[in-house]
Amino acid sequence: MWWLTRRDAFQGREIGRVDVALTGASAVTSPGVDRMPADGEYYLSPALARLVDATPAEQLADRFGGHRVGILGKDALPAPDSLVALVGRSPQAMRELPGAALVDRIASTSPDRCDDCVVGIKSNGTALILTVATGALVFPVLILIGTATRLTATQRERRFAAMRLVGATPRQVSVVSAVEAVAAAAAGVALGFLPHLALRAPVAGMSLSGDRFFTSDVTLTPLQVLAVALGVPLAAAVAARIALHRVRISPLGVSRRVTPKPPRAWRVVPLLAGLVELAAFLVWHPSSVEGQTRGYLSAFGLIMLGLVLSGPWLTGRAAALLARRTQRPATLIAVRRLADNPTAGFRAVSGLVLALLVMTATVGIIGTMTAERGLPEGGRQFDNVLSDELGSGYTPDGHFETAGRPAPPELLARLRSVPGVTGVLLVHPIGTVVPIDAGGEDRASQTADCRELADLQVFGRCAPGAATAYVPYIWAGARDYSATVWPTAPWTAEQVAALQVEKLVVGTDGSQAAVERARTTVDAAYPAVRQAITLAEGRNLSGGELKGYQQLANVVILATFPIAGCSLAVAAAAGLGERKRPFSLLRLTGVPLRMLRRVVLLESAVPLLAVSAVAVGVGLLAADLFLRSQLKYTLHPLDAGYWLAVAAGLAAALAAIGATLPLLRRITGPETARNE
Repeated sequence: MWWLTRRDAFQGREIGRVDVALTGASAVTSPGVDRMPADGEYYLSPALARLVDATPAEQLADRFGGHRVGILGKDALPAPDSLVALVGRSPQAMRELPGAALVDRIASTSPDRCDDCVVGIKSNGTALILTVATGALVFPVLILIGTATRLTATQRERRFAAMRLVGATPRQVSVVSAVEAVAAAAAGVALGFLPHLALRAPVAGMSLSGDRFFTSDVTLTPLQVLAVALGVPLAAAVAARIALHRVRISPLGVSRRVTPKPPRAWRVVPLLAGLVELAAFLVWHPSSVEGQTRGYLSAFGLIMLGLVLSGPWLTGRAAALLARRTQRPATLIAVRRLADNPTAGFRAVSGLVLALLVMTATVGIIGTMTAERGLPEGGRQFDNVLSDELGSGYTPDGHFETAGRPAPPELLARLRSVPGVTGVLLVHPIGTVVPIDAGGEDRASQTADCRELADLQVFGRCAPGAATAYVPYIWAGARDYSATVWPTAPWTAEQVAALQVEKLVVGTDGSQAAVERARTTVDAAYPAVRQAITLAEGRNLSGGELKGYQQLANVVILATFPIAGCSLAVAAAAGLGERKRPFSLLRLTGVPLRMLRRVVLLESAVPLLAVSAVAVGVGLLAADLFLRSQLKYTLHPLDAGYWLAVAAGLAAALAAIGATLPLLRRITGPETARNE
């Protein structure tokens, strides 16, 4: 069969259109249909069918011709709201369409790459978005899991040590620990699947990557369910066995308190390695999307891992610096405890610091991309100008090629008769490049009728008395041409009208009816791979991938901070539980309760603020290196909203720590200081 994939648009939304023509008695069948459409028949996706039924025919349905014979099934659609049409045509009509090709099979999966993808975001682009977002989400979850495993760890170790003292063997203690961990993990897995089942439909209805999902897209396969059901309890058993290393060495070792070795400066190496890897991409950049995904994921993974590893060392350095500059009792107690065990001090705030790193890098990258790809200089006067590119352009070796088409005589009259159309401009190729100096352009490869330029207004005007003018090849609303006077061309209007047409521009008043009727008229006259769109629609469609990044950036930010908050709450509770005996002894020696509260706040505030400053700096540097190497952009300054969000997040973290302070009175009573 003949096959042609095309892009159309309606009310700013992209339509994927596939034109086919059968060449024999039998043919392969497309996913989502029982038979291929014959000439004059077409299938529509459910969302497009609803639009066609609710819209006058001259604005949408007339583009497809013939009559509808069915609705496309979900196997033919990337998303429930996708606008897709499968249109049957005659072989003769297909032969005349630029880009049409004979095919003998239909792919049922999205290609990893294509030479000229005309509709939607390339699957590799979406895969890169999802991969980076997944990496950003997994690390805070791992921090939460690691923090949660420390909850009541001291009590468990003492209980198992007591079992050793009454005769239990290390193997028996390990079995008891593993059974407890596996039972709890199995219960957690079972409970975890319940919200998964309940939330599938709401999550499928969210537009996380620009489109909603089918429910089947967010459904686990049996193999995935089995991997989770067996893998999580197994991992819990391994973690429980590792956690008992002190008890296995000696049951008395749990009661001994030995100052741990201070963290060394080597912990900063993974962080620096991740930054160096990003910097290396400025010199050598992977050519394939798979290589870019692996490279950037490993670099950001090293940076996140390095921040977690270097956090205790940075905490120790900050505590030592503060100890030399303070004489307040509460501050001295806090920084001495941090210097004694900076790993425990940083553990409580590690999740929040990591979330801050992720948010900083994400906001920096997305903010810069948005600014660089935002509204062009030309402004909103171009938004309602409909432009149809019919061919021509520069080849990679710098030569100019034209591929225009003749203008149907009745086309201009039909367009000008559409209510709301304010002007029509035909742009003709001249087959060469002429140097000019006008409107910020230095060369022209096209010419236009001065009367049509005057009708359209927004693309400049001719010199007084001129019939035709030289105009530049690229007109996308990137500059404000309204006051530009284009150089006079040496042809008459009649001579220019006899040339091929390579661009058709229609000015409208912006009304939906005018834009869509004009688009339908142009599409019928000039069927093309990329159909006519307004310049505003062009900007929105070209920013589809950027919107996907923005949506998933919001998901990452909204998900990492609650996860980090949970980590902080768990760590604060665990920290108070582990320190209740030292604090009760301090109270017995006369230390007031309010001083202990200041100690608890300072023990969390020092690592939080010190490492947060490093996280923000590293996040900005990583974002700048990514933008320079991948997109050739320079990081734009972050707006006030980001800094307010950071301040609010840090204030909320300190408030969460403060919420645990009332527990101090209850858990530091005299009875806690008793020897058991």
